Amino acid sequence: MKLTHVDEQGRTKMVDTGDKPITARRAVASARVVMSPATVVAVREHRTPKGDPLEAARLAGIVAAKRTAELIPLCHPLPLTHIDVRADVKDDGVYLEAEVSTRAQTGVEMEALTAVSVAALTVYDMCKAIEKGMEITDIRLEVKTGGKSGDYRRTRETHGTS
Repeated sequence: MKLTHVDEQGRTKMVDTGDKPITARRAVASARVVMSPATVVAVREHRTPKGDPLEAARLAGIVAAKRTAELIPLCHPLPLTHIDVRADVKDDGVYLEAEVSTRAQTGVEMEALTAVSVAALTVYDMCKAIEKGMEITDIRLEVKTGGKSGDYRRTRETHGTS
């Protein structure tokens, strides 16, 4: 396998996407914040000391997707055309999903993953006064469409594969 982000001298480089066609790209990522039943109740009843963790997480995820290239060194800055961060409270915690789209020369998987990661961190931050033992888990790519490598959809069978 040829390394795409390393030059002939072994130095890290950013890939040149200039000759790639501009195509529609979409990615969906998910994450989970596992918390105690008492913390779940506080989130559901809007009784968290810092305010609404779900709305804060949505906004933080949107900002994070837009700033991914500033956080991940080899990511290209992209003109994102759509970002949606969803939060769902279940009995064992908060489930997050981010959907990101663009028309560009490279994909938006990292933007979606960054969005759910920062959204999960924000839920933790907003709820840590109630519970310090929450766990952020299951950060993963669920769907990727567009681009040379084709489409990807996570299934039970694709767990841990490319």
